[in-house]
Amino acid sequence: MDPLKELMLGPPRLTLAAAESLTTGRIQARIGAISGASEFFLGGITAYSLAQKVRHLGVNRELAEPVDSVSAAVAEQMAAGARVLFGADVAVATTGYAEAAPAKSVAAPFAWWAVAGGPGRIRSGRIDCPGLARTEVQERVAEAALAALLAWLREIRGR
Repeated sequence: MDPLKELMLGPPRLTLAAAESLTTGRIQARIGAISGASEFFLGGITAYSLAQKVRHLGVNRELAEPVDSVSAAVAEQMAAGARVLFGADVAVATTGYAEAAPAKSVAAPFAWWAVAGGPGRIRSGRIDCPGLARTEVQERVAEAALAALLAWLREIRGR
């Protein structure tokens, strides 16, 4: 059995949602590729613009604008918002830069991921991706977010 599926099905059974920006659906595709994902995966959203993050995920515009929607706090709000949007027990989220953005003082790609399992149960982390091409960054960040989700699930399951 897939480790994510095994951890999600418990007991107790948990449900999962995703909110993606930088990874543009890669996390959802990986989860959906798991046989029996419909037993725990409720769905996901790709919210690329700030307006959509605010509208669908409840991201605080005043917090997100100064950091171009790229921070631990924004990733955490995205994950928390996905939990609410889908009515899930757990959610994973990503936001970041897939390429350098000199006009925004971003020298190399990086991203934030977050896992939310309820109020006060949110974890986030940063992944730096210097020297990687855009799609490599997106893949690397999706891997990191899913690894963080698995680690969080193992921790709460005591495994």
